[in-house]
Amino acid sequence: MNILAILVLWRIGLFAISATVARYFKFTPQFPYSDIYLLPSNLPQFIWGFANFDGVHYLTIAKSGYMAQFTQAFFPLYPLLVRILGLIIKDQTFIVSGLLLSFACFVVAVYFFKRLLLLDYKHSVVFWSLVFLLAFPTGFYFATVYGESLFFLLTVLVFWFARKRKWWLAGIFGFFAALTRINGILLLPVILIEWLVLERHVTSWATFKKSVKESLWSLLKNPAMYLVPLGLITYMVYLKYAFGDPLFFWHAQEVFGAQRSVAIVLPPQVVWRYFKIIATVEAFSYPFWTAIWEIGAFALGVVALLFGHRKHVRLSYLLFGWGMLLLPTLTGTFSSLPRYVLLIFPLFIALALIKNMTTRLALLIVSIGLQLLFLSHYLRGLWVA
Repeated sequence: MNILAILVLWRIGLFAISATVARYFKFTPQFPYSDIYLLPSNLPQFIWGFANFDGVHYLTIAKSGYMAQFTQAFFPLYPLLVRILGLIIKDQTFIVSGLLLSFACFVVAVYFFKRLLLLDYKHSVVFWSLVFLLAFPTGFYFATVYGESLFFLLTVLVFWFARKRKWWLAGIFGFFAALTRINGILLLPVILIEWLVLERHVTSWATFKKSVKESLWSLLKNPAMYLVPLGLITYMVYLKYAFGDPLFFWHAQEVFGAQRSVAIVLPPQVVWRYFKIIATVEAFSYPFWTAIWEIGAFALGVVALLFGHRKHVRLSYLLFGWGMLLLPTLTGTFSSLPRYVLLIFPLFIALALIKNMTTRLALLIVSIGLQLLFLSHYLRGLWVA
């Protein structure tokens, strides 16, 4: 069975679960604007349920631009593409266009992800990497009106074209990634590292020191290297011109999470904060389990990346993974981290490299069970990530 058929069945399966949840569970949204964008859409609940939470903010931007206060926290490329597709297919709700865009991006992303992995690994490792990707507890976000699928696609394309030494294409897709979310800026060091390895044959710190001046000068002369930060700068210039604050996307973070801070908070402080939350909230309450799940996602990311180092996963993959794991924590919380971890693709490589089949199967069963649980919560309007 080819990749497209598998992903179509996966998408149909998610719709089937959504229809079951819509029939047997009450919709109790813990987010605003469902009465504006979702309920009046005239679409079945099993469809619009995939536009919950951040989905309504993307729909707001797709419909009206950044007219709603603090929606500047959401980067522009995904809602812009949703709007364009919606106008083409005459989708006034933009929900269907958002779902189509996310699914199309994910299909292409998985195709190139498979090709990227085949550069280094045998088919069995590639197979298990894809299985863990689809089965990950928050994997259903690839099928929602969120920017996850688009960002995953752009990330994979940057790595793919960097590995193929097509630096302009890597830079262009990095530019678009930085217009999709702030994490896109992390693709700049990815391109730099791959360029040093593939063009300057720098394979260790010792070889880098020997040619440091030549290497750095060559980097500075390569215009493709400036494309990734240019994506972020483009959005900042727009925010400065339209709203007078080039860092509005950062300053708006507090609005979308009571625990978020615009001041930099280091990861050890966040870990300590979560231990205090777990110790003080009512045991086994929803906030208790939310805190457990969020700090658990952080721990999983740390362990998987360390295991990836042990298994000699490519350096650029791992450094990107560490950046993706640590950057969101600087706002002082692990909130949404279970969803952000989904985009750390070296995590899935590390899981696939576990030799013990029993361990792999156990992780797979737990992962699928958690995805069913979290998907049902998300579809009911309850917070997951």
